[in-house]
Amino acid sequence: MMKKFIKGANPYMPLWEHVPDGEPRVFEHNGEKRVYVYGSHDIERTQYCGRNYVAWSAPVEDLTDWTYHGVCYETHYDSILYAPDVVKKGDTYYMYAAERKGSLVVVASSKNPWGPFENPVETKLGFDPGVLVDDDGKVYAYWGGCAAPCYIAEMEEDMATIKEDTLVSNPLGHSTCPWDPRDDGHISLIDAFFEASSPRKVMGKYVYIFSRRYEKPIPEMGVFEPCNGFLSYRISDTPFGPFHDGGDISFNGGEILHDSEGVGTMTYRWGNNHGSIMEVNGKWYIFYHRQTGTDEYSRQAMLEPVDVAMGTDGQLYIGDVKYLNGEPVSSKPVEMTSQGPHINGLDAYLWISAGYACHIYGSKKYAHIRPEYEQREDISTPIVNITTGTTVGFRYLQFGNNVPKTVTVVLEEAKAVTVNVRIDSYRGRVVSTAVFDGAKTAVTATLTTGVIGKHAVYFEFVSPDANESYTFDRFTFD
Repeated sequence: MMKKFIKGANPYMPLWEHVPDGEPRVFEHNGEKRVYVYGSHDIERTQYCGRNYVAWSAPVEDLTDWTYHGVCYETHYDSILYAPDVVKKGDTYYMYAAERKGSLVVVASSKNPWGPFENPVETKLGFDPGVLVDDDGKVYAYWGGCAAPCYIAEMEEDMATIKEDTLVSNPLGHSTCPWDPRDDGHISLIDAFFEASSPRKVMGKYVYIFSRRYEKPIPEMGVFEPCNGFLSYRISDTPFGPFHDGGDISFNGGEILHDSEGVGTMTYRWGNNHGSIMEVNGKWYIFYHRQTGTDEYSRQAMLEPVDVAMGTDGQLYIGDVKYLNGEPVSSKPVEMTSQGPHINGLDAYLWISAGYACHIYGSKKYAHIRPEYEQREDISTPIVNITTGTTVGFRYLQFGNNVPKTVTVVLEEAKAVTVNVRIDSYRGRVVSTAVFDGAKTAVTATLTTGVIGKHAVYFEFVSPDANESYTFDRFTFD
């Protein structure tokens, strides 16, 4: 029997799909609860997004099993569509579609969660709209971008008109924006709101999730330049604020390597970020996106489990939460992984594409995941531009209780190189060495030590030719 490829990892959609900006929503339709994601759709390839939205969903019991529902909305203005949001009110689903690259937001509707969403109505909402249907049925919209402040307003019953007397401007304070430094009368703040508004109601609190732009260095995360790869949150007792700081939930800079001083090094190229938290079948997750390729135009949907905990002081902690005597006391961003919804680790005995790596470190030629768009089950997204000294890491694999005997490493082109397989750390114990003599693309090597249970796995490329580059396609254990 042919060995299958892993699916539903990180990214959790097929490797050929490029859906960023995903706002997760759990909807019950026809008696079935599923989590739905509607993202802007990176299909233009030379710029952000595309001219349609697609819908994907998974049963709440299994976030590795995603179904493609097809195109759910096409542009009505011959324009590029930016990040949308979808909510349910009564028996109707409303999509807030960001036409004209987010400068015109329309609301379209459907009687089912996968669309098609039709009859768009123009609104006064702006860039990156996020919508909250509150417990009492009231509806609030949040929007805004870096060069302009964020806004909050209550919506009328038509779901399209804002109640003008409820409009709140700049509730978070917006970040500096070097490429559009307009003076609009609002003070730009350091380390503040950038874009990607996503309001959620959690444990009675109003949580404003957004992309934060950091100007100051964050040495522990390997950030030493302005960066907006974080998803952060602020908290309020009312939909309109005042909001107080919560913290950072996730960061898309890959595995963070720490030195003895606690200073971090990113192992994956960070880029813009957008997403939100969602409770799915009793467990909380952060949905976000990562970058592939050489630009930000082929992003992919990711998710990680997160802790959500309320302290006795009323503070809400979201992310990787630290507890002291059972009480939450702090939180930090959850790690970026390869496993995503496979919370016990990826099955080491299936084919695993190199494209699931969350650690690509040490290349002299900018190693990166090459985007692929062919819609097939056995697709792999190789890592290109690997040079000697590069490590490619996967967090985490599950080996179970049966010790594997061999590992098979597949390159795209036959070239001479040695690949050390390490566990637990990119400098960890070598458990196997695959020697390519340049005559074939696949090598099966024996493991020299036993491995059971869950481990991070790293592939270290070693070559005497410092200028040669390699393309890593996939691997599996047996």
